[in-house]
Amino acid sequence: MKSATVSALALSTILFSASAIFAQELATKDRIGTADAAKTLVVRLTNDSPNNSDPAIAEGYQKLFVDFIKKHPDWKMQMQFMSSDIGTEQAKMLEQAKAGNAPDCAAVDSFVLSQFMVNKVLADFTPYFSKEEVDDLFPFIRSGITDKDQTIRAWWWDTDLRVLYRNKSIVADAPQTWDDLKKAAIASTKEGMEGVLFNGGRWEGTTFDWLANYWALGGKLVDDSGKPVFGEGENKEKFLKALNYFKDLVDSGAAPKRVTTIANYDDMNAAAAAATTALFIGGNWQYAQLKSTLDEEEFKNWTFSPIPGPTADQKSTGTGGWTIASFSKDKEKIEMCANLARDVYMGPANALQQQLPTRKSLFDKYEVFSTEANKTFANALVDGQARPGVPIYPEISNQIQIMMGDVLSGTKKPEEALDAAFSAAMEAYKRL
Repeated sequence: MKSATVSALALSTILFSASAIFAQELATKDRIGTADAAKTLVVRLTNDSPNNSDPAIAEGYQKLFVDFIKKHPDWKMQMQFMSSDIGTEQAKMLEQAKAGNAPDCAAVDSFVLSQFMVNKVLADFTPYFSKEEVDDLFPFIRSGITDKDQTIRAWWWDTDLRVLYRNKSIVADAPQTWDDLKKAAIASTKEGMEGVLFNGGRWEGTTFDWLANYWALGGKLVDDSGKPVFGEGENKEKFLKALNYFKDLVDSGAAPKRVTTIANYDDMNAAAAAATTALFIGGNWQYAQLKSTLDEEEFKNWTFSPIPGPTADQKSTGTGGWTIASFSKDKEKIEMCANLARDVYMGPANALQQQLPTRKSLFDKYEVFSTEANKTFANALVDGQARPGVPIYPEISNQIQIMMGDVLSGTKKPEEALDAAFSAAMEAYKRL
């Protein structure tokens, strides 16, 4: 019996070793698939890949990629990885695509996807995804990957969103409107808190988090041609209304003046851990960070809800995420890239990294997304809105950051600051 057991263990070890060796042959640092495979797909990815810095995530991706290439034995994927300087990487890849030198398949930041669309460098993904899969996407995702001809130009596979976090022991009910949030924040100060916190410093988070309030009013930053319009007509009125809302939060004491120095979501986590705030606007990923930062009993006091709107029915939230797209003109390579987006990223990668899926049904398919927290995030995504991926957006964001500092610190009146921001954005637009 003992001999049989030893033999079985030995056989198991041999088989495991053989399997491991086979997997290693299929996955090197820069290649997935056998070296002598007839067809090659050049793939450029972020760290959402076997290049992830977390060994467990990297191993999980390697398994997904090896399982994928086993289904396509005629192919190998030549792997390229982007640096952490995503802005530069995306700009470089756009120039390469315009020159015809881009990789066959790559990760494209949803934030800049429309810039690639405008330059007509993306292949057609429409034949490779069913109507049911497309209809299952959240509305802002569906519109984000579709060009004016209703052609699907990429597959957006993960996303995030902003919400209002609150300590239930101090703010029992979720504020539904701007007025509700102001009242709740002021009430919290009477219990020793510093009011509601949000990004107000000089960085993209300040613009992106505040835009939810402007979008909830129906405001637009640019028109269909990409020209700034936020300082004109009805958009100007809506912009001023949303800007005055934030100003009033600071002037009334509902938010501390120090928000003008907050330029990192970690500051909100730190305030929650120090029990100095009961309310803050942050990203969905911070829920897991709070769970790991706070002790178990304190974490039970924290929850989140959609960002309040001017009315309970007017809500919006900023969303981001990554897409997979093809720059190839070879139909086989385009299809292989679409298969990679479908088989590796559309679901399995979401579950591996616990990154929010872009299809509603995937929240039910994967157990990791069946928690009440993730179901609430899914519900909030219905109100999601992405930043306009136009060339002028970075300068618009820069001007909004400057404007927000001027207004919240009292250096400039809202309309004066808005006029200055719009004028600067228009001058930059003319130089494009």
